[in-house]
Amino acid sequence: MNFKHLIAPGLVGLSISAAAQEITLEDIWKNGTFQQKSVYGIRSMSDGKHYTTQGQSEDGNTVTMYEYTNSNEVKQVISEAGLKDISGDGEATFSSYEFNADDKFMLLKYDVEPIYRRSSISKYWIVDLDNREARKLKEKGKQRNATFSSDGSKIAYVEANDLFIQDYKTGETTQVTNDGEKNKIINGYADWVYEEEFAFSKAFFWSPDGSKIAYYRTDESEVPDYNMQMFTGLYPEDYLFKYPKAGEKNAEVEIKIYDLTTKKTSTPNLSEYEYIPRIKWTQTSQFLAVLKMPRLQNELEIVLVETETMATKSIYKETSETYIEIGDDLTFFGDNAGFIWKSEKDGFFHLYKYDFNGKNEKQLTSGDWEVRNFLGYEPNAQRLFFSASKNKPIDTEIYFVSINGGEPTRISPENGTSRVSFSKTFDYHILYHQDANIPQTVTMNMYDEPEFRTRVLEDNADLKITMESYNLTNVEFFDFKSSEGVNLNGWMMKPADFDKSKKYPVLMFVYGGPGSQTVTNSMSGNYWWHQMLCQQGYMVVSVDNRGTGARGRDFRTQTYGQLGNLETKDQIEGAKWLAKQSYIDANRIGIWGWSYGGYMSSLCLSKGAEVFKTAIAVAPVTNWRFYDSIYTERYMGLPQNNGDGYDDNSPINHVDKMKGNYLLVHGTGDDNVHYQNSVEMTDALIDADVQYDFAMYPERNHGIYGGNTRYHLYTKMTNFVTTKL
Repeated sequence: MNFKHLIAPGLVGLSISAAAQEITLEDIWKNGTFQQKSVYGIRSMSDGKHYTTQGQSEDGNTVTMYEYTNSNEVKQVISEAGLKDISGDGEATFSSYEFNADDKFMLLKYDVEPIYRRSSISKYWIVDLDNREARKLKEKGKQRNATFSSDGSKIAYVEANDLFIQDYKTGETTQVTNDGEKNKIINGYADWVYEEEFAFSKAFFWSPDGSKIAYYRTDESEVPDYNMQMFTGLYPEDYLFKYPKAGEKNAEVEIKIYDLTTKKTSTPNLSEYEYIPRIKWTQTSQFLAVLKMPRLQNELEIVLVETETMATKSIYKETSETYIEIGDDLTFFGDNAGFIWKSEKDGFFHLYKYDFNGKNEKQLTSGDWEVRNFLGYEPNAQRLFFSASKNKPIDTEIYFVSINGGEPTRISPENGTSRVSFSKTFDYHILYHQDANIPQTVTMNMYDEPEFRTRVLEDNADLKITMESYNLTNVEFFDFKSSEGVNLNGWMMKPADFDKSKKYPVLMFVYGGPGSQTVTNSMSGNYWWHQMLCQQGYMVVSVDNRGTGARGRDFRTQTYGQLGNLETKDQIEGAKWLAKQSYIDANRIGIWGWSYGGYMSSLCLSKGAEVFKTAIAVAPVTNWRFYDSIYTERYMGLPQNNGDGYDDNSPINHVDKMKGNYLLVHGTGDDNVHYQNSVEMTDALIDADVQYDFAMYPERNHGIYGGNTRYHLYTKMTNFVTTKL
């Protein structure tokens, strides 16, 4: 194939003139000056020839159908104005959508109430597209995770901790469970720690033919409560939820299988386990795959459940000296022909093929590079699609490889960060691509032998014109070798009028947690604030320390059992390397970060007091004993067995070393990294007689947003940087 990609050139060599505009916080947080356009809500239709997107028009929110071949609009499937007409409800609205299996019915979600990071409750419209009729899923109340059955005849949802199934043509509803109770029993959705650390909220799954539904039953009655006070009203109210901290009692999780024909629920005997991070149906309703792990997450077993007899069979086991990461890569072939699994058993994440019994292993990708995600299997061409950092750890490309292995073929640009949405037949894909200096370009790509054709759907041309009127600088990538001989990757942003004869203050940006990356060839979430600081005469730098991702198992896991130790050393090494550069003011080096990054910036200002003048810590962990069980124990083991590992690198135990300027920021409604972390940190700072600045955001969660919040926060941080660094 001949691969041709139409990607806009980089914003290189922008002319600087006296007329160039300066970035303001209003531009970033109020005016939407730098908002990137995209193509949203893509769904491939069942025929594989059409797709839908979600957008807005004078009719409100819309869902529109297009042809893959030419991207021509076919028809408007639904709009809010149309929904009002067919429902007879003058206030009808929706915020997202889902089709059933044959695209004849839609679920429209509205009046969404967020709960935690991935969870929400909402109301739903059911729309019959053939007959142009609409009715509510339920007249009263809100539901979770309403989902069409695989055969397209029914809808399952959760309400008040119980699982329900509704025939959406007749409206007949079956209550599958009746023991759900807040803070005790959950049916069909994940508890807090599963949602956060195993990254899913919906915890029920239709079988391929719609005859069965498998779901999680979670008993969290013995998990300790976390009490978060809500301050709205005359008297503060308590918000209690179950949160297992490191070493504490976890919820007890079971898998249940409900048979819609017999109306019976069965429970497979899975033997010993602590966690069930995933379940997945094979290509038939006869077998359900269950992934189970012990509490230390250093072993993983895949068990097949025969759903008629509940008999179980182990088909795969993997062990690690440290821990095993969980993803969504397990994929079964039809006719029980086997499955695909991603593992880093050879030191890097790669794809493997097994038969249905977990035998006859074949490694499909190999090399000193990492597969990021398995994206799908195309049966006709017998090839697998995946994303990978094959070129460089900072890039993410899209590839396919034969089911028999061999050299992967790249179908995305070589440099930058790409993601993709495939058609059901894999004949087409919509590619999203950007790099550190170029806004996102969205293209439609078509396989048409022997040519590979592409068409631009969105190139953010208006944003690029806007960018040309501002005094911007390019992100530059670099690497350096630490005093311990470790090669570390980084990027830097210099003032656009950079003069190498001058000396500049530096603000480092850090996250640094296990498997994460801030040094990627993409526009980060803080790109525009960092550009603004550059305009004000600062350099901004980020370094990926040991423990971060895309560089293999050994690089990532060497921080096991001692989070913060090597990471902090590397950030300090980065600051020392910067201090040696002729254009850096060695006395004015600061660091900031959010969440794990706030933890790192706090630790750097104490352990690295000799190199860091200033630090900002937003929503930081300050004591690993305060954080949740699944995440903390995955990387640290149990506190009962690794007390020193927990305590030696908790910032709360190093406040006496702080000498510089410290801004601590936290939301009181943070369900993830609890406000308790900052309360205890401030108490330790007071005891050590260390002065600090503090910003509290009432009832804001871990993201600290809503209304004027981000503008206020970044104003606070900007003022702190410009006066304290």
